[in-house]
Amino acid sequence: MNLFLELRRHDKLSNKRSPFYEQSQIAQFFIYLGAAFYVCYLIFFGVMFAFLLDGEAVEPYHIINKGLFIFFAIDFLMRFGFQKLPTQEMKPYMLLPIKRNSVIDVLLIRSALNYFNLFWLFFFVPFAILTVMKFYGLWGVITYCFGIWLLAVANNYWFQLCKLLLGEKIWWVLLPIIFWGAIIGLAFLDDSPIYDFHMNLGEGFITGNILTFIGLFALIAVLFFINRWLIGRLMYNEMNKVADTQVKHVSEYKFFDRFGEIGEYMRLEIKMLTRNKVSRQQLISISVLVIVFSLLIGFSDVYEGTFQDFLIIYNYVIFGTMFLAMLMSFEGNYIDGLMSRKESIYTLLRAKYYIYSAAMFIPTLFMLPAVFTGKVPILTCLGWQLFTCGAVYCCYFQLAVYNNRTIPMNEKMTNRNYMGSGKQNIISLVAMGVPVLIGLALKGAFGETWMALIVMLVGIAFIVTSNWWIMNVYRRFMKRRYINMEGFRDSRQK
Repeated sequence: MNLFLELRRHDKLSNKRSPFYEQSQIAQFFIYLGAAFYVCYLIFFGVMFAFLLDGEAVEPYHIINKGLFIFFAIDFLMRFGFQKLPTQEMKPYMLLPIKRNSVIDVLLIRSALNYFNLFWLFFFVPFAILTVMKFYGLWGVITYCFGIWLLAVANNYWFQLCKLLLGEKIWWVLLPIIFWGAIIGLAFLDDSPIYDFHMNLGEGFITGNILTFIGLFALIAVLFFINRWLIGRLMYNEMNKVADTQVKHVSEYKFFDRFGEIGEYMRLEIKMLTRNKVSRQQLISISVLVIVFSLLIGFSDVYEGTFQDFLIIYNYVIFGTMFLAMLMSFEGNYIDGLMSRKESIYTLLRAKYYIYSAAMFIPTLFMLPAVFTGKVPILTCLGWQLFTCGAVYCCYFQLAVYNNRTIPMNEKMTNRNYMGSGKQNIISLVAMGVPVLIGLALKGAFGETWMALIVMLVGIAFIVTSNWWIMNVYRRFMKRRYINMEGFRDSRQK
């Protein structure tokens, strides 16, 4: 317990001493405001489902319990976009008489106590108060909500295990796909045991069945120790710089030779994304989210209306959010070499713009099933693709002027906690939120076709003038180059 409190205190001090701490306060306010909005949303749905299901043949909590796997499948996917792996800068503690496993235990316990694991309780607590309390009293509500929290903790460790394995080998993506695919596939069978199992599980929570909780604690313990072993192994490899020296295939990407110097930087960007653990894991997470959301839009009737519009825009903007929000932060590892050549930063920025603009064809490709099923017009997809390449990317590229924190390329478990600057968080929120507001306003005023045409024209205008605003970003960056270089050097992992 003393080690847990001490490391927690060190983590807080590290955040407060960050040069971005004061700048990020306003952005954090908006993040908390957005979280409060979703909390109210969940409370509303918890109350609404309690009343809507009240007239059914069985009790409302039986119906919801049958679909518990749906809640936690959604929870699992959401964690890819919002939850980071537990990390700790280990080197200072290795000089002290502290066991590495003790530090890992603290990280895992801290992840179990993460606020994200309380997210679904804002749905289940009001739902349980309205449906469970009248039969089982307050104690039934408490045990039920405690069981839901334990499921969230188990899902947290399951997500961490999958994400750790995904960071090592991309083929591990089959593990969660097979697991959740098997559960959802079984749910479509007649007399599926999945519904009965989850209904009995929820019933065990409500009645406080000791065997149900023992089984869940055993599952959490198994996942805990598997994560502990895997994190310990990864930490050892990172701290001792253990690398795979057997190169099976080296891609030269000779296609980029025809683009000259810009092609060289485009090749550098592709290799940075695919060969380094941190960026590769982000790329996998983005791809998983885009594929899942595209399939939900194309083959599900649940996500329609405003939420569908949000998912369509999110599919395009997510690439910029995950990578361009940290523009130049990966380059902070070798910024001195880039600065040794005249205008190399300008060429690098142009290469990044071309690479991430070309990446916009990926979400468009995955949106084709929704186009073929008539859920989304092809003009809407093209409109948001061009708008993202133009207006949204112009917004994100401004961060190249202000980002001055180096992000390690391969240290996932032993790196420092990264706290974005206020400008970074605000620009990211604007780039995510404003397109949704613009889309809803234009669609409501002129219809979907005119909305698509307008955002397409705005995007084309920014794309045509991209050389001008990238040059503007470059000149402002060069005016701050000594401030930025000092920040990159100070924040490098020693």
